[in-house]
Amino acid sequence: MLNRAISSLIVQRLRDYPAVALVGPRQSGKTTLARRLGKRYFDLEQEPDRLRLDVQWDETVARHDLLVLDEAQGWPDVFARLRGEIDRKRDRRGRFLLLGSVSPTLMTGVSESLAGRLSVVELAPFALRELKSKAQRDRHWLMGGFPDGGVLNGRTFPTWQRDYLDLLRQRDLPNWGLPAAPQTTLRLLRMLATAHGQEWNASQIGKSLGLSYHTVNSYLDYLVGAFLFRRLDAWHANIGKRLVKRPKVYWRDTGLLHALLNVESADALLSQPWVGASWEGYVIEQVLTALETRGAAHSAFHFRTSDQREIDLVLEFGGERWAIEVKLTSRPTRDDLALLNRNADLIEADQRFLVCRRAELLQSDNQTICDLEGMLDHLR
Repeated sequence: MLNRAISSLIVQRLRDYPAVALVGPRQSGKTTLARRLGKRYFDLEQEPDRLRLDVQWDETVARHDLLVLDEAQGWPDVFARLRGEIDRKRDRRGRFLLLGSVSPTLMTGVSESLAGRLSVVELAPFALRELKSKAQRDRHWLMGGFPDGGVLNGRTFPTWQRDYLDLLRQRDLPNWGLPAAPQTTLRLLRMLATAHGQEWNASQIGKSLGLSYHTVNSYLDYLVGAFLFRRLDAWHANIGKRLVKRPKVYWRDTGLLHALLNVESADALLSQPWVGASWEGYVIEQVLTALETRGAAHSAFHFRTSDQREIDLVLEFGGERWAIEVKLTSRPTRDDLALLNRNADLIEADQRFLVCRRAELLQSDNQTICDLEGMLDHLR
């Protein structure tokens, strides 16, 4: 069984807070990880577990070992009860581990009842550095990181991903509050697959769906809250140029993206006209997941001017600003690096990285050309 890099951060937060919320997409491994940390377990989507916890509440919360409450959004009433119990013994730490498949913005009880009483930690599907074998790492970009999605055994992709998306649109997303019909959700997901890595244009997508841009924006909020998408805001400052202000939207797991676009092999992926956007989103997600796994405070943006000067990822953390450009090539040129430097000068970036498929590290002053593994090394 593979260890999860986030484990040490969860243990640290349990030392500091009465409760920790471990959130992330369905099937990312939250339950498996939580049951290693705590033996007392209740699945709050199951009526028998809710009844058992309700009837035995006082004696259950009085114990001193960790209590794991899975799919906490399935029983919102539990949040108010947890608030009362935490407030009654505020000096006790590491009492409750709540698991959820939606972000706290959609888990209304967490945001309203437990603010200031718990720490939120996000578990993504397997990141590149969590995989042990070369075969697993080689198929990670194609198949994504879900434990059952094929990355570990190479067999279940892309059928598992298609079934996963079907279940989300037909059951989970409506249960979490998304008002769209399942067929509308499927059409939206397909549009977002073709728009992966592009600037978000709610009006254009809404017109295609026969919906207002307000409605489409609200639908995207649900998809972001369900950890399907990452919305990367535009960097902005007064630099003497007109800046693009729209965010970019990326599928967080490239396996889901590729399955939806009917790409089933590495050769087929490399033949797609949009393969560069897929690689860009994959690198960005791995970089941001690495920072989130460490619990490192950071801000992330994309940068683009009206005259097409752009940087794929702008990171601000540790008192520095990093400019990261992603290229799907094993032979970056001096012109590529020169362009990155000109664009990075606009935002006064302290460090400049060109992430490509080249394994060798080339570094000079504040400029680095490396592959994804090298980029992750720098984040340490």
